[in-house]
Amino acid sequence: MEAPSQAEPGPVPAVGAVVIDRTGRVLLVRRGRPPGMGSWTLPGGHIEAGESFEAAVVREVAEETGLRARAVCPLGVVQIAREGYAYAIHEHLLEPVDDATPRAGDDAADVRWVTRRELAGLGVRAEAVGVIDRGLAEARGRGLAR
Repeated sequence: MEAPSQAEPGPVPAVGAVVIDRTGRVLLVRRGRPPGMGSWTLPGGHIEAGESFEAAVVREVAEETGLRARAVCPLGVVQIAREGYAYAIHEHLLEPVDDATPRAGDDAADVRWVTRRELAGLGVRAEAVGVIDRGLAEARGRGLAR
C-alpha cells in the first residue's frame, strides 16, 4: 500500500498594514530580510498563535516602525509567492493614534511617509500599490485623510 502523498502546504497567513496619516501619506518600510530584501513595501508580518488579524497588524506596525496605530478595517487578502515564500496577506487600513515620528525596527531597514506619487520611484510592487489605492480610497471615504 502506498503512503498518502503529502499535499503542498498552502500560503502562510500574514498581515499587512496600509497606515495613512491625515494628509494622505502612506507609511512604507524598506525590508531588511527576504523576501524582497531592500525593497520598499507595506509594514506587516506573521500572526502569533491565538492572535487576531487586527492585533497582529497593530503589533507588526509597532515593531517595524515604532508607531502606535489603530486598525480601521480590512482591505482584502493579497497572495504573494516569490523567492521560495508564499503568503496570504490579510491587509488592513490603519490610522496613527498620535504624531510620533516613525523609526525603523525589527526587520525593517528604513521607514518613511510617502505620497502616492512617490510609489513608482521607490519601486513599490503593483500588488502593494493596489492595496494602497484601496486604503487611500477607504481613508478618504471615512474622513480620515484628505
